[in-house]
Formats: sequence, structure tokens, C-alpha cells
Amino acid sequence: MRGVTIKDIAKASGVSVTTVSRVINQKPDVNPETRKRVEEVMATHRFVVNDYARSLKQLERDVVAVILRGHRNAFFNTLSEAILDRAGDTNAHYLLTYIDERADEFQEAIRLITQKRVGGVIFVGSRIDDRSRQLADVACPMVFVTVNAENSCLPHVSSVSIDDRKMGQQVAEALLERGHRKIAVFGGSPVEGDSLSQRYQGVLDAYLNHGLHYDPSRYVETRFSYHGAYDAARALFTSKPDTTAAFAMSDIVAMGVIRALQDLGKKVPQDVSVIGFDGIEATGFYSPRIATVEQPVEQIADAAVQVLGDMMVQRTRPRHVTVQANLVLRESLGEPPK
Repeated sequence: MRGVTIKDIAKASGVSVTTVSRVINQKPDVNPETRKRVEEVMATHRFVVNDYARSLKQLERDVVAVILRGHRNAFFNTLSEAILDRAGDTNAHYLLTYIDERADEFQEAIRLITQKRVGGVIFVGSRIDDRSRQLADVACPMVFVTVNAENSCLPHVSSVSIDDRKMGQQVAEALLERGHRKIAVFGGSPVEGDSLSQRYQGVLDAYLNHGLHYDPSRYVETRFSYHGAYDAARALFTSKPDTTAAFAMSDIVAMGVIRALQDLGKKVPQDVSVIGFDGIEATGFYSPRIATVEQPVEQIADAAVQVLGDMMVQRTRPRHVTVQANLVLRESLGEPPK
């Protein structure tokens, strides 16, 4: 369960986040009645002030770049907004930069560090691969979100992520326990070593636990877009019409898959069950409501900003934080057809 944030205090007090921040930092230009009300709310909620938020004011280089790779991804956009919102509790200036999913986010980071004197970087929608080696000699605090960078050996890199392998296994377990055996998986490269490949490893773990072998011909690499998922799903279900379930490694992909199934005359979940990943808001309003792995956006954003702040201000060593995700079972999940 997440702790009380400055936004919660602001909402309960009926004031802005800025006002709460000024009360916390004992600024004189706050109405006494307002100050008293905010302090009472803080006491009621047992709100503990984060010292790192104050200490960020001491930064000489207080510009932080948030580099979002792949601007069409709804989850990454939501996460970036949460990071910027959380950063509002600090005195650092956060700069959001969008780049194409085919672009090199590490080159962009190096450019911003050298040309814009950026003092910290948060990568959203990135992955650890051979390209990341160019960060080895960059003496700037950096945080990867949604990907575990613990094995990257990069000296100035932290990360905040869920346990992707565990959640991939939970998805497959949910399908296998309902009787599904011929499961399609729509993801990225299964051998890249990133979060997507970890989710696939989780699927293989689940099959192994059930004494089964996963058919790799049902694994489909796709672009993480509606069109990419739609085309990939039509091709897969046309060539393998006996497939009874699909694990889509993003909710956007899940929506594309469901649309393709409907256009092929198949019903979800009566003919094919579908589970997505990320937990974007739209999944709860889609028809049918989509089962998904819900990543804790606010918790990831809080941890990313705090870890980066600690590295920048207190010169702490990099650390790698794992937060708890949650499998949400909804209408798109059912048993295979008899």
C-alpha cells in the first residue's frame, strides 16, 4: 500500500500542491488559517516529509531529463506524467523529451547531458541492450523505469521495475489453470534480455511447472501499436485457428488483438481469452473489460524520483527497486470452448 503523498494532503486540505509545499518548507507567505489546516491534515494522515525533496533545492545542476521512447504508448505516457507530477514536489526542473521508438535514447541522453547541462536522466520505455554500453563512462545519475538494470554493470544507473518474469508466469498460470494449452503470446524479441523477454520466460516457467512444453510457433513479435497488433493477430489466428488464448504484452496490443479476433468472427472470451499488460485505464472501459497486469504507476514514479534525487543530492550508490504488480482478472478471461 502506498504512503500518503503531498498530493493527498493538498486534496484533503483543499489547497494546491504548491501551497502544501510552502507549508512544509515553512515559507512565511501562507495564510495562518491555511497553514493550520494543512498542518492538521498532515498530522491526521501521519504525513512524513521526505528530506530529499527539500535537499533537491541545493542542486547546482537541477535539470532532469525524462526521455520517453515511443510516444504512442499510453502506459508510458501515463507513467511520464506521473513522474512529472511527482517531480512537482521537488525544486528540480524536469524536462520531458519524446523520441521515436526506433531512435537511440542513449545518444539523446548524452546530448542533453553535454549540451543542456542535464544533471540526471530518467529513461521511460527503454531497454538494456548493447547500445547501453555507451553510458558506461557517463558520470551522471540515471534511472531506468519498468526495466531492471541490476545486471547492466553500468556504474551510475539505478532502476525501478516490477518482477516481469513473475508476472508473465502468473498470466500463463491463470490461463493454464482454466484449461488453455494453445496460447499465443504477442511481445517483442524473446531473446533481448529486456522486460518483454522476462515475461516470456515467465510463460515458459508456468508451462514447465505444469509438465507442458510451449509451442514457440505461437510466439509473435509485434510492434506495440493497434495496427501492428491487429495485423499480427489476424495472421496468427488465420494460420492457427485452434489457439484459445492470447497473452498480449501491453494493453494496446491486447486491444488490437481483440479487434482482430472480432473481425475474424471470434468472440472474447467465449472463443479466445485475452490478457493484457500494464493496466491502463482504458482496459476497464473496453468491451469486454480486459484482464491485465496492473503496474503501480504512482509507486514507480515516486520511487524513480526519489532514487534519482538521492543519487544527485546525497551521492548515494545506484540501487534497483522492485515494486509489486497485480494481475487483474476481468471479462476477457474465460475457459476454452468445449
